[in-house]
Amino acid sequence: MGFSPRSGSQTDMDQFVRYAQAAERGKVQLLFIADTPVLDVDLDHHAPHHMVDPLLILTVLARETERIGLVTTASTTFTEPYNLARQFKALDVISHGRAGWNAVTTSDPAAAANFGATIPPRAEKYERAHEVIQIVQALWGSWEKDAWLLDVNGKRFADMDKIQPVNLQGKHTASRGPLPIPPSEQGQPVIFQAGGGSYGLELAGRYASGVYANPYTIEDAQTQRQVLGDAAKRAGRDPDEVKMLAGFMPTIAPSRQAALQRRRFLDEVVDLNQRVRYLGAMIGLPLGPAQLDEPLTADQLADAKPSPHDPRSDRALAVAREGWTLRDVLAHGVIDYHPVVAGTATDVADHMQQWFEAGACDGYSIAVDSYHDGFVDQVVPILQERGLFHDDYEGPTLRENLGAHEQYGLDPRLTTPARQ
Repeated sequence: MGFSPRSGSQTDMDQFVRYAQAAERGKVQLLFIADTPVLDVDLDHHAPHHMVDPLLILTVLARETERIGLVTTASTTFTEPYNLARQFKALDVISHGRAGWNAVTTSDPAAAANFGATIPPRAEKYERAHEVIQIVQALWGSWEKDAWLLDVNGKRFADMDKIQPVNLQGKHTASRGPLPIPPSEQGQPVIFQAGGGSYGLELAGRYASGVYANPYTIEDAQTQRQVLGDAAKRAGRDPDEVKMLAGFMPTIAPSRQAALQRRRFLDEVVDLNQRVRYLGAMIGLPLGPAQLDEPLTADQLADAKPSPHDPRSDRALAVAREGWTLRDVLAHGVIDYHPVVAGTATDVADHMQQWFEAGACDGYSIAVDSYHDGFVDQVVPILQERGLFHDDYEGPTLRENLGAHEQYGLDPRLTTPARQ
């Protein structure tokens, strides 16, 4: 199970520390900070997404926590493998084996422009991603596990015969190596992946131990999990090695009505005018801000049709048919990118139990709301009482706590070539 911060002061490290320590108190396996290398929102109307480099934030958190995993995103498209390998291995050593890398490609042209480049064709972008991940893993394994001697008196710090260059040359990138960093307590960072499509699925199936997924229904999640397992099999791996983490967004309050009121309050900081128009596109109606505090009319309900291209549309129309104002329809979370559970701690626990027991996921990526309260102290005890969540960490490293397979350097099982 992983936590993802959503908003608040993006430059207040004390707040990040409080948040991470609370999650660790709840025995949450990892903290995930997303990243996009671009200013991607209008700050006149939206809270910022990523203001501080997440690797620096996680380095701060590594010194203020003991067990929780520390995972962030870094692009394979515009970052060289040596930089990635060094930065994440450094975080892994600093945190004593708790680092993870969410390896993704970049698709935003504005982000590409920050690197003086354009987005390459999709096939080329993923071809480079395979090269980057393989070179990074080789660099992580460029020290044998017992190479680090640290014999200060004998002035022999490492056995140089056990530290070797990798000398890898691909079509798009290369590295000689080795890294100047010894193994961590878990050997090397754990790889995660996020992103859909056949190319992203192959990337996840070959390399990832955890996959961030965005299913909106149990049926969709079951399908995604099966397809992910099939991709792992094709790569020569055990499907159980790839854990699918389904995202959802809880808002916890003493009652469902209080939770809905809380979400209305949180929505005051977002651009509801834009969101109501988006809602209209989902259900086939020209909606605008003038109708925010009114429900759909009988004529509108008769004309409304859920978009076949958006899995959230059926629920959006179903909530609208209950007679809520459009402001309240939006407060139900019908256009959020994860399922929203607005209710009591028991409601949230029930959602998690239902999905897990249906085989819809291996765990969760939880984007808690801006209050950052309720989950650890209210939901976790319910899950523990039901025998669905552990009472303590399995060990000191992320690899142990995620149940990830042991790996150091390149995975020797990946003998079949990646898609070209």
